[in-house]
Amino acid sequence: MTINFSYNKKQVLQALRYHFLSRREIRLMIILVNVFAFVAATLFYLKQVTPLAFLVSSLLWIVLMITFWFLLPGAVYRRASTFRDHFTMRFTEEQFSLGNERGSRAWPWNALKTFMETPNFFHLYFDSRSFFLVPKDSFASRDEVSEMRQLLKNKVAA
Repeated sequence: MTINFSYNKKQVLQALRYHFLSRREIRLMIILVNVFAFVAATLFYLKQVTPLAFLVSSLLWIVLMITFWFLLPGAVYRRASTFRDHFTMRFTEEQFSLGNERGSRAWPWNALKTFMETPNFFHLYFDSRSFFLVPKDSFASRDEVSEMRQLLKNKVAA
């Protein structure tokens, strides 16, 4: 199977949000900040803490959400020239390859550690920080998307 694609900025930003929010350490931090904000709000309501503690917890929550929802995905998008290229990918039973006007490279399926599927992309992870986004809308049909999903399930540990 061969696909050709370029990236859509809105879709990439959403995929990067999925990536960041799927990270265990980020989810843990968000949970802890939410618990802290809830406890501060409860204690403020019960008049056990000053309004400053409630304000600090609220600001911390807002800054965290802005960072993971807007700033971090935007910074990664701007830094990576990859998202402005046009690619051709080929998928076979033995390997997958990626190419653009500057060259190409092939990897055996065991080079991938895992994959994740989101509404617009397949995220192919080489390790916890290195991944490649394969847009679903680059496939010719829903059958090809299903075929790709099945190929990934068979070849990559999820």
